[in-house]
This record gives sequence, structure tokens and C-alpha cells, in this order.
Amino acid sequence: MTHDTQITVSRTIDAPAQAIFDVLSNPERHQQLDGSGFVRSDEKSNRIQQVGDVFTMNMSGDHMGGDYQTDNHVVGFSENALLAWQTAPAGTEPLGWEWVWRLEPQGPGQTLVTHTYDWSKVTDKALLQKVSFPLVSESELEATLATLAEVSSGA
Repeated sequence: MTHDTQITVSRTIDAPAQAIFDVLSNPERHQQLDGSGFVRSDEKSNRIQQVGDVFTMNMSGDHMGGDYQTDNHVVGFSENALLAWQTAPAGTEPLGWEWVWRLEPQGPGQTLVTHTYDWSKVTDKALLQKVSFPLVSESELEATLATLAEVSSGA
């Protein structure tokens, strides 16, 4: 579902929340999941364990002139239930866009996963002129969920 400043997609995955959270909380797995094609690799980050953690990703995209890095500041963490981070160009503070993962068990071995890409807090006029939000489409987020379903059921 696309709104003016966010996109939310959901899917029931045939895996327990713990298995899904294990994949999502490991930045080394993010390139494998990424439906947008921007994520190239993790920059030797540790597993996400709490609010305040920061993990760095190696990225590439025309919107940033090629290769770049992002620092992802964890702003939401509840084991097996919630993971959220705000993204910023490496070495800077977040500028208002956020990625949120919510996991809701649906019985034994099934989890409703909701993924939200939210840029509602972006206020920097120069950034808004440079970057045309949304950078990631609804279909790319759905592709991410499809890959998450594949790798989590075998995790």
C-alpha cells in the first residue's frame, strides 16, 4: 500500500518469527534480501541487538552518483517482533527516512511480516531536490518479502 510518504507491504511467511528475525537482524543477509538492487554488501557490521546500534552498508545507485555507504541507526528493536532503522549517508545523522519490520506470529510456523519504507520525516530541501522519493518501489519491497520468505523457511 503506497501513501504520499510511505509504502507498506505485508506477507504471511511459513516460518516462525524467530527464524525471520534472525535473518533480518543480520546485516550480512541484507544484500541477499534487497529487492531494489542498491545494497552491495555489509561493511563488517555486528548483528543488530538493540536500539542505538549502527550498521554500515555498501550501496550503489545513480541517485547518489554510483557507490556510497549508509549508516543505519537502529530506532526500534523488540526481539522477534520489531526492527526499525533510519538511514543516513555514512558519517552523518539520519535525515528522516526509516525502514520498519513488524513480525506477528500467526500460529505455529507462520508469521505475518509487515515492511514499511517511510520518508515522511525528510525535511531537508536539498535532499528532497536531489533524491526523488520513493527510491524503492512497492514491487521492490514485495520482492524483498518474497526473498525473505524463501530464505527464512530454510533458515
